[in-house]
Amino acid sequence: MCGLGGLARIDGQDLGVEADAILATMARTLAHRGPDEEELLRRGRVGMAFTRLSLVDPENGGQPLYSEDRSVVLIANGEVYNHKELSATLPAGTRFRTGSDCEVLVHLYQQKGLDFLDDVRGMFGLVLWDRRRDVLLLARDHFGVKPLFYTRDEHRIAFASEIKALFADPATPRRVDWDAALVNPTVTSAPSLDLAPPTTYFEGVESVPAGTVLEIDLRDGATRRHTYWSLPDFDGDSTRTDAEIVGEFRDLLADSVRACATADVSIGLFLSGGVDSAAVAALAAGTTDLQTFSVLSGSTVVNGDARHARLVADKLGVANHQVRFDASHVPTAEEWKRLLWLTEMPTCSPEQYYKHELHRYVRAEHPEIKGMLLGAAADEFCGGYSTTSVGDGGWRAFEGALGGLARRGRLEDGRPRLAAWWEGAEGGLLTDAALGPARDLLGRDPYGAFVAAKMRDVEQFNCWHEDRTAAGSGTEARVPFLDRRLVELVASIPAARRERLLWDKAIVREAVADLLPPEVVHRPKVPFFYGEGMQHTHRPFIGMLTRDGGALVEEALATPRGRELLDADRVRALLRRLADAPLSAHVERLLPLLNLCLLDTMVAELPPPLVETAVLLPAVRPAHRITDWDTEAPRVEELVFAAPRWTPDSVLALADHVELLRDDAGTAYLAVDGSLEYVLGPDDPWTALLRSLDGTRTLAEACAALDTRPEAFRNLLDDSLDLGLLRPTAAPAPATTPHD
Repeated sequence: MCGLGGLARIDGQDLGVEADAILATMARTLAHRGPDEEELLRRGRVGMAFTRLSLVDPENGGQPLYSEDRSVVLIANGEVYNHKELSATLPAGTRFRTGSDCEVLVHLYQQKGLDFLDDVRGMFGLVLWDRRRDVLLLARDHFGVKPLFYTRDEHRIAFASEIKALFADPATPRRVDWDAALVNPTVTSAPSLDLAPPTTYFEGVESVPAGTVLEIDLRDGATRRHTYWSLPDFDGDSTRTDAEIVGEFRDLLADSVRACATADVSIGLFLSGGVDSAAVAALAAGTTDLQTFSVLSGSTVVNGDARHARLVADKLGVANHQVRFDASHVPTAEEWKRLLWLTEMPTCSPEQYYKHELHRYVRAEHPEIKGMLLGAAADEFCGGYSTTSVGDGGWRAFEGALGGLARRGRLEDGRPRLAAWWEGAEGGLLTDAALGPARDLLGRDPYGAFVAAKMRDVEQFNCWHEDRTAAGSGTEARVPFLDRRLVELVASIPAARRERLLWDKAIVREAVADLLPPEVVHRPKVPFFYGEGMQHTHRPFIGMLTRDGGALVEEALATPRGRELLDADRVRALLRRLADAPLSAHVERLLPLLNLCLLDTMVAELPPPLVETAVLLPAVRPAHRITDWDTEAPRVEELVFAAPRWTPDSVLALADHVELLRDDAGTAYLAVDGSLEYVLGPDDPWTALLRSLDGTRTLAEACAALDTRPEAFRNLLDDSLDLGLLRPTAAPAPATTPHD
């Protein structure tokens, strides 16, 4: 991993000496991406800044890279996994000046021109200057794993691996693009099949599209866009058997893992406990001396991730470091703002915080590790969201749900007034033909549209945050599932066989079934921290927002756009509700708006380079090496679970907006704000306890009347308080005897 930055005149003029200060600032801004080396170059129309993290040929792989006659100049961030095979295809006598895997790109360009990336496998963002033709090329890998941004006017273009480095150029606008952010599905979390190009969240800043080369004529700025790869149509016609497809998937994934695990430094792996990262671990274990790292938090204990990560590591015989996030820890406002500036994403959330802290731990305790394998992106292309969308409904129900998403998106974008015909109890009285031109997406394969939307998500969100959270600790994230051969193979599966191979990610599970414990192979997909145990993730971040009288929230509300666009009273009311009941709403609904406000302030007055503020971060968290999960689990839970919000002496009652109801058959219901939300069994002891919690008796007294103890209801009591269904009330004053 490296940091790229630079400037180029696109009006036929040369850069002046004033560019030197801009290039130096860019390099300093990107120093966290490349802590091993820095190079600056200014010649004629072009200036380049390069910071290097050396994973291949640490001694001799410096950049820029040149052709033998020095007419082609290249800086590249990333890895070319098949560089040896590509080198073998070059004309006899081709001379390599370094051991860098990226140098082959220089020679391929000389041989093939704009087609030089056609056969490349890897992840990269690159800038190539052809001095003879007076053109500049900006390019990214097939999936956009590695970032590359740019901004331009009529005189020059500035480019960089991270947006913050572009702000070194005074010509770059410094404005958050609120209009784009507020309607972006990644920010709003609205269910959607969004096929719009990814946004950068900053006005005047664009990203080089994945799978694309931009060729810019430095004499007049004329730009040519060359797409060398795009997501294939999912109209598979493979004649291979299911077993053959699974076998080829296994072989390709193993080859991709092998390539991603190859480096001249140590490589680690983030092990979540799910089948995806477990599959990568199983295939990597035999190719490198693997160290694995997992999040140990209240959420990962409850949802089983931590235990399953330990189970996988034991099965494979690899070290597993469980980095512990104690319930008592609350991130500071300064920690959060630094992370936000690192990621440059309004969608910065607890997920990014956890991953950033994992990377920090690895850098501090295992500095020899400079690359990290991930299990990301299997869900997007291999059916990972099928069961989470429709439960046990099956593939047809999944496709039906996708059709509904596609229809809603077309209605919103194409003919929104037609939406009324699909709403209400009679919804669906019209066919999709009524949508006119907007029906095109529905006329094609809804699953293909879904995968295309997920491809956008990979570029807009997954690759972006995985790159930044790793880069913050000078580490390179490597993603074996993002290999175009794997995606092309999955795309070849005929529609009639998708249920067999893609429902619940069957193709992945079967490919590694012989390498992992059955419990892991068949484990249902669980989110990283959503779902069961989510309150353990929410609490630290609610604590962060409420700390010091809500100082971080007030800082955001005091910004110009915060005062203009956010309803301060409702924001504060939501925060109070979250503090009382962390499961009553998603803190992630509030964070993007606050993040946008804070980013507004940051671009107006740029924070110091990240390498300068790293020393201000707290010490890394300790790792817990668990040898016997069942034996040590009680102690772990004491550390990562917050203390119960009740004691036997607590006096509880149903919240004011909650009512316990019963029908004629005796079935009990909990109504929340007038809506029936929970069904309770008529003879359920929990139902009887809820009837007894009237705000006058202690919990111990109410349980004693039912011949039980409060501990028997521990989880239900915890969840009900966290959901805001129950509220603590002041204990009644003891009865007094009137004086005579």
